[in-house]
Amino acid sequence: MVDTDSSLPSDFIRDIINEDLKTGKHQGRVATRFPPEPNGYPHIGHAKSVCLNFGIAKQYEGTCNLRMDDTDPSGESMEYVDSIIKDVKWLGFDWEDRLYFASDYYDQLYEYALQLISMGKAYVCELNADEIREYRGSFNEPGKESPYRNRSIEENLDLFERMRAGEFDEGTHVLRAKIDMASPNITMRDPVMYRIKKETHYRTGDKWCLYPMYDFTHCLSDSIEGITHSICTLEFENNRPLYDWFINELKVENRPQQIEFARLNLSFTVMSKRRLLELVEKGLVNGWDDPRMPTLAGIRRRGYTPEAIRDFCERIGVAKNESMIDMALLENCARDDLNEKSPRVMAVLRPLRVVIDNYPEDRVEEFDCPYHPQNEDMGTRKVPFSRVLYIEQGDFMENPPRKFYRLGIGREVRLRYGYFIKCESVVTNPDTGEVVEVHCTHDPETRSGFAPDGRKVRATIHWVSADHSLPAEVRLYDRLLKEADPTMKEDSDFADYLNPNSLEILTSCRVERSLAGTKPESRFQFERTGYFCVDSVDSSAKALIFNQTVTLRDSWARISKNK
Repeated sequence: MVDTDSSLPSDFIRDIINEDLKTGKHQGRVATRFPPEPNGYPHIGHAKSVCLNFGIAKQYEGTCNLRMDDTDPSGESMEYVDSIIKDVKWLGFDWEDRLYFASDYYDQLYEYALQLISMGKAYVCELNADEIREYRGSFNEPGKESPYRNRSIEENLDLFERMRAGEFDEGTHVLRAKIDMASPNITMRDPVMYRIKKETHYRTGDKWCLYPMYDFTHCLSDSIEGITHSICTLEFENNRPLYDWFINELKVENRPQQIEFARLNLSFTVMSKRRLLELVEKGLVNGWDDPRMPTLAGIRRRGYTPEAIRDFCERIGVAKNESMIDMALLENCARDDLNEKSPRVMAVLRPLRVVIDNYPEDRVEEFDCPYHPQNEDMGTRKVPFSRVLYIEQGDFMENPPRKFYRLGIGREVRLRYGYFIKCESVVTNPDTGEVVEVHCTHDPETRSGFAPDGRKVRATIHWVSADHSLPAEVRLYDRLLKEADPTMKEDSDFADYLNPNSLEILTSCRVERSLAGTKPESRFQFERTGYFCVDSVDSSAKALIFNQTVTLRDSWARISKNK
């Protein structure tokens, strides 16, 4: 039955599925799959496909398989398989017992290849890669036939079996489909189906020395699994006639329907796995899970939640035309989600020492501070207050301009959850003139946050007690690339496109003691600063390390505007 609930997502893909269900196509079934190649870590673009395929299966009470399209042993590994499994689970999706690998189907695919050879629809070609490319022609001129195209069926069968037996070197023989060298679609000009690769496969070992090409494998794997709707990105649109050709010539029982949608392009980052691998291998980032990376591992380590990613994927929707999505939308999804669930704490990232001269040296108060201003269920924590505090360097100016409302000599501010304090004097570094200590007095009558005489202050600043706070390292992140949509040449040096200020490490931070013992990936709002999480790799009980998730507002847009 077609689900017509208007609250459910609707797009051109679902319109196609609705029509298929009305007409009884695919026997009323909906079966999708998420088919990544295990040659890199999944990124935010893959998340769009994950949410789409699993979301459609859930909406139509169908199934969604997770399949590794592992057709190239040179770049694939169990590390990548494990990362894909972990990330899809993290996003909140379950394939139950339907985890498959294209390598599971190598025997069946080989039989399909023999069938095409026996039908006179495939042949063994001895042209090398450059010659095949030359013979294929161009958009303006047809291709020309390989001199090996008209071999007999018996000779092709013999050569193909010898290819499997390992008699030939890499690059000397390939199996090609015999279609149409004059086709206006270059993909249909006798594409390669199998090539020799004498490399160990991470799953099948050395059982095979020839491997099926992706285009041959992908559509037939869908057919073997009983997939009804093969949803993929637009770059595969030209390949659809080839997929249909394989399906039709082999007369397989299940015929999946391919539907293409626009891939995700996100500003200030890159979605090419080749480029992401380049970043990792050249040491331009600190691994696949570097929080600057658009990989789901990096995004998770940075502090994004799966709910925020799913919300983002729902907001951008599904379209047929390519477009660039602003990174600010992803960040806003994170803010919306983290605002509801993140405890508030105080942390000083660039400490400036403050001494309250009229506060007793041996006195320590504990202020009862809420973890969330709108959510009482989060409870409260005790924050110590003492004579010596730390505030942000940016909250003090010795000679402030007229519209600077925070602390300055002779000025009064309120400490968050605490007293009014007034700056009386400063201590400077004799060599640099830099202010290293601020001396203040406090008004003991303002503990409630109000002055009995009715005077008001124009700013409230955060702080921590010097003796009762914890040291911490904080990593501040910015956009990965300098430009929103840079034009990258194939042979260009990626380092030229990177934002040199994408990472700033602050090692002298102080955080309130309630953060002692926090678990990795715990998320917080540092009041007045932004959202942060405990680093899942480097942080420990002895060394607290926090990653910045997002600022409280789109500071990048403001900075760019002011340049």
